[in-house]
Amino acid sequence: MNTYLLLNIGTLIFPFLLSFDKRVAFFRTWLALFPAILIAGGVFLIWDEWFTEMGVWGFNPEYLVGIYGGSLPLEEWLFFLTVPYACVFVYACLNHYVKKDILGPIARPVFGILSIVLIVLGIIFYQRIYTMITFFALSGWILMNLFVWKPHWLGRFLLGYLVSLIPFLMVNGVLTALPIVWYNNAENLALRLGTIPVEDTMYMMLLLMMNVNIYEWLLARRKRTSLQMASTSA
Repeated sequence: MNTYLLLNIGTLIFPFLLSFDKRVAFFRTWLALFPAILIAGGVFLIWDEWFTEMGVWGFNPEYLVGIYGGSLPLEEWLFFLTVPYACVFVYACLNHYVKKDILGPIARPVFGILSIVLIVLGIIFYQRIYTMITFFALSGWILMNLFVWKPHWLGRFLLGYLVSLIPFLMVNGVLTALPIVWYNNAENLALRLGTIPVEDTMYMMLLLMMNVNIYEWLLARRKRTSLQMASTSA
């Protein structure tokens, strides 16, 4: 069966088709989006390969087409294209249609508290490698955003993440219910949202935040270049 491949196609098809809508014109940001997906995806594929080799998680060949790159099936490689594309598309649409940064005032406190909680849990459950690595990595990335990079879009990211959680949990629910992807409970908290390890929500936040960091940085860089060229020609 090719269930995992169909899930990837289903995740991508509507955001891709709607990318050409004239109001959001998401396709115009592809020069920023695809480098972000490739860079962040490369990091997560190394992580994924490592955890697969260690038996932290694995894949049920019954639901795969049977093509592998390293220890990872083709569908898992595609996951790091289709999911970030769909989630950044949601983020961009919300930026366009929701003019007010409604979560901006609380974003920094929320992320600050979350980073502290993640560090504490990572220390307590240091023997559970999925929990520890995910929580430490996300807390570190959040702290870099809060105190080093200080982006203006944290509130908008938080909104985009919360909205993206809905389709993400639906897709991940199928992946973990069949299961297409299985998890070794000795390496996580064994606390599930239905069939989904709770760590997956933080893993997804890190994946999306890394993509948005690079995406927004490249967009800003393109804008600065355009302004410089315009001022030079004037």
